[in-house]
Amino acid sequence: MGQGASNVSCALVPNIDTGGGGGEEEGEEDKDRIQDEQKGDLMCSHLQLQMDNANGDFVVWLPDECLAYVFQKLGTKDRNQCSLVCKRWYHVEAQCRQRISLHARAEIVSILPSIFVRFEHITKLALRGDRKSIGMDDKGLLLIAQHCTNLCKLKIKSCRQLTDEGIGLFSRVVSSTLQKLSCSLCSFGAHGMNSIVYNCSLLEDLSVKRLKGLIEGPAEFIGPGSCNIRRLCLKELFNAQLFGPLIAGSKDLHTLIACRNSGNWDSLLTIISEQVSNLVEVHVEKLHLSDRGLQAISRWTQLEVLYLIKLSECSNVGLSAIAEGCKRLRKLHIDGSKINRIGDDGLVTLAAKCQELQEIVLISINATAVSLGLLASNCPALERLALCNSDTVGDTELYCITSKCYSLKKLCLKNCDISDEGMKGLAVGCPKLMKVKIKKCKRVTYEIVSWLQAHRPSLLVSLDCELPHMQIAEAVNLVEGVLEIPFAAVPPSPRPRSPLAKLKLALAASGSFVACSILRRSSS
Repeated sequence: MGQGASNVSCALVPNIDTGGGGGEEEGEEDKDRIQDEQKGDLMCSHLQLQMDNANGDFVVWLPDECLAYVFQKLGTKDRNQCSLVCKRWYHVEAQCRQRISLHARAEIVSILPSIFVRFEHITKLALRGDRKSIGMDDKGLLLIAQHCTNLCKLKIKSCRQLTDEGIGLFSRVVSSTLQKLSCSLCSFGAHGMNSIVYNCSLLEDLSVKRLKGLIEGPAEFIGPGSCNIRRLCLKELFNAQLFGPLIAGSKDLHTLIACRNSGNWDSLLTIISEQVSNLVEVHVEKLHLSDRGLQAISRWTQLEVLYLIKLSECSNVGLSAIAEGCKRLRKLHIDGSKINRIGDDGLVTLAAKCQELQEIVLISINATAVSLGLLASNCPALERLALCNSDTVGDTELYCITSKCYSLKKLCLKNCDISDEGMKGLAVGCPKLMKVKIKKCKRVTYEIVSWLQAHRPSLLVSLDCELPHMQIAEAVNLVEGVLEIPFAAVPPSPRPRSPLAKLKLALAASGSFVACSILRRSSS
């Protein structure tokens, strides 16, 4: 080795002029250059030797941190396959995994300790039970709490063997780490929920759906507890009013979601609005809620996002109260469920008071050009608008939108009485419009789509309609690069496609000769 190194060094030394004073400076520069070249050659030789020993596997020299970063970008199936490549990948993948999902069956209890010995950095865990098999019991949940010491987020679904006592023991062990809990289709009740909210002081996000124990167990109020809930979701609960103390005691509550729950919510929301003042997002769907409840919601002056879905007892009076109190609204969804109690009167007040609206979705609301024109004029930041299942929205209303909504980027019209003539306004109106979606509008044909693409190529138009064969053939002729191939060479489709599906396939392909030929042959 020493001789080899000496030979390399001698071969790299050039002839150096040693005469004269000026040659001394040049000699020093040459020596530095020679030393740098020698170091570079030695490093290259060493790296080449290592690569030869590793059979050219560059991953061997990749640090564990970089390899873990790559694993985090993969899906669950790919990560599982990567963990079987070698022992190193098996270890690195386990150390960087923070989220797993387990089938919460009874037989998994015996291997829970070994699972969390391998995955010791888990912070998110999902337990999914099965109606056809016996699920995990309290012992398994306690083992998870003892071995998964970094658990922050837990999702429990269909674990019917868990009891209030087991939830209580679990909450004591994870009291210093648990931040988010979601439980659905479980058998524990109010006592178990109280154990969670009183023991887990860091809990911020709580979702409860179809909790069977609230029906069969004793009526016990839940909360307020020691936690500070910021997001609360209650869905399909029989005694959701039992969560009243928890809601009222959460002073920093940011988001409240209540869907398909029984009981009278007018009184509950009135009490909550007196205790909680910082709500920013509210979702209410299919509740026994009237204008009195909407007036309680109007007290939350910081409200920015509001969903009012299928509230059969609400009218223009409640919507006007919302507009008067919640002037910072940015996102509003209203589903009138065809009861015709919300219309122009409430929308006019909304347009006058809530001028920061950026997204409006109106379903089964009979709005006319009067209210839509005011919304378009008074809401300069309106970017997304959807009008669905309305008998009063026609070409006149569409013209008001296209002529006044200068910031609109996305427009959706479903089951409205608009025609091709009204659609022509999209060619010149709404300068920032990027996408238009039309569904179940019988008077709109595909001819206007071709016309809009010709007059405004940057606009993306999505149309849901059935076309005659003549229109299909004309549309296909617009596609460039159609290649004629024998029909016998095209394999038959196992499931016949609709004309619209065939047209979308051809237009989307634009360069696919086979797809265009199939469409041409099928329409002839």
